[in-house]
Amino acid sequence: MPSITTPTTLTKKALAILLATLMLLSVAPSALPSALPFADDKHVSVYSPVATYTLPVLDRAGREYVGLLELLEPLGRVSTQSDGRRLRLRYDTVDADFVAGKTRAKIHGRDFDFGAPFLIENSRGLVPLSSLGALLPLFLGTPVNFRESARRLFIGIAGIQPSFRLDAGNPPRLLLNFSAPVNPTISTEPGQLRMVFKRDPVVSPGSQSISFDNKVITHASYSEDNGNAELDVTANQPLMASFSNDRRTIVISAVMVPVQQTPAAPSVVGTGAGSQNPAQARPAANSAAGNNNNNVHRVLVAVDPAHGGEERGAALTDTLAEKDVTLGFARLLRHELEIRGFAVALLRDSDATSTLDQRAAAANVSRAGIYISLHAVSQGSGAQVYTALLPVEGTSNGVFRTWNAAQAPALPLSRIVSAAIVAEMQKREFPVRASSASLRPLNNVFMPAVAVELAPGTEGIADLTSPNYQQRAASAIADAVVSVRDQLGVQP
Repeated sequence: MPSITTPTTLTKKALAILLATLMLLSVAPSALPSALPFADDKHVSVYSPVATYTLPVLDRAGREYVGLLELLEPLGRVSTQSDGRRLRLRYDTVDADFVAGKTRAKIHGRDFDFGAPFLIENSRGLVPLSSLGALLPLFLGTPVNFRESARRLFIGIAGIQPSFRLDAGNPPRLLLNFSAPVNPTISTEPGQLRMVFKRDPVVSPGSQSISFDNKVITHASYSEDNGNAELDVTANQPLMASFSNDRRTIVISAVMVPVQQTPAAPSVVGTGAGSQNPAQARPAANSAAGNNNNNVHRVLVAVDPAHGGEERGAALTDTLAEKDVTLGFARLLRHELEIRGFAVALLRDSDATSTLDQRAAAANVSRAGIYISLHAVSQGSGAQVYTALLPVEGTSNGVFRTWNAAQAPALPLSRIVSAAIVAEMQKREFPVRASSASLRPLNNVFMPAVAVELAPGTEGIADLTSPNYQQRAASAIADAVVSVRDQLGVQP
C-alpha cells in the first residue's frame, strides 16, 4: 500500500480492512476536470430531436462560416463529391450543387442565395453562418429557428422554458422547474450563482430579467451567447444549488455564512478565572513545545496533494508535473494551518502513488474535520474552488450510504467553506471562481470537502512554483478554514 500520513491513532490493520470494504463499493475513478475556460472559441449549438451537438465557427474574409457536411451529418444520410472547385451533395433525397466563390447554389432544383461566397477548403464546403435559417429547411423540410446573434440553432423543437417559484422561508429557496432534465455547469461567487447550459436547449423564461419580492434572493437574469444559455441568480447571501425531480428541478438556496472570527484564535474550552482570551492563547497553541493544555481541542485538516508517483497529473511545462506543484503547495498550506492552531495530516508527503479510493478512505478513517484536495493547472489565472455535485444515486440503506454520495450530509458545509475561501482570496485580489462538479474523491468523503485548483498569476507559469505566490493562496485558504472552525469536527 502507498505511504499515507494519518493520525497515530489509526492502525495499519484498521486502514487495510476499511480499504478492502470500500473497494467493493467503488466505481472507476475519474480525474478532476480542468478549470472552466475563461474564454470559449466561437461555436454554434444545434438542437434537434435526433441530435444535440456543437460546431466550430470559422472566420473567413470578415464573415463567419460553418462546415456544411458537419452540420448535416448528425441529422441524416449525407454523401459528397468535390473536385476542389465544385461540390455536389446529397442529403437523404435532396441533391445540391455548389460552386466555390459563388453566392448562389442549386438545392433540390431551386436557386438559393447565400448572401456571401460559398467556400471549399480541403474538399470541405463552408457556408455562411447567416444563411442557416433559410438554408436548412430546404434540406430538412422542417421548421428551423436560428438565433444568429447567440449562435443557437433549433430544429423542429421549441426549447425548454424554465419557470420560477420563490419559497420565502428562512433561508429562502428559489425553485427552477424545467420540462426536461438539464445538466448545467454551475459556478458561484459572493452574491451570485451562475448556470451555463451548454447542451440543453434552454430558452428565455419570457423576460430577460425577473425581480423577486425578497430581501435575500433579489432577481434572476437570462442571457445567451456563443451557443450557450445562461441563468444568473443574484442574492445578498452566498447561494448553493441542488437537483431534484430527476434533474428537472434546480433548487437554489441561500447559505447563511458564519460571522468571521479572529484568524489567530484557536478553539479554547473553559471560562473560569484561569482561562485565556483567544489573543492571549495564540502563542501556546502555536508552539509545539508549549501546547500542553488539555482543554485545547484542535481540528484535524486532511490535506491531499493530488497525483503522485506514477500519476504525474497535468504536464504544466515540458519538465514540470502537476504532482510536484501540489506537494509543495500542500506543505505550505500545512504550515499556514498549523500556525493557526490546526492539526494537519498530509495524505501524501512524498512522491507516492495513491488511488482516489485510498485517499478518500484515509481521510474518512482519520476523523478529520475537513478535507482539502490541491490541484494545479497551466491555463487560466488565480484559482478555482470546487465542491461536489453529487450524481443521481439510489437511496441510502440505513446508516450505509452509496459510496459516490458519501459527501451528501456534509455538502452544505462544504459550500460554506468554498464561499469562505473565495471571500478570503478576493480580499487578497486573487482571481478566483467557485464551481460545483461531479468529482472524486470529493464525492466519497464524509466530512466537509473542497478542491482548490491553482492557476498561474501575473508572472505566468513561474508562479506555480513560486513560494510567495503559493503562500498567498495557502494563507487565504487557512484563514477561510479559521472562519468556519467552530462548525468543523474536533480531534482531541
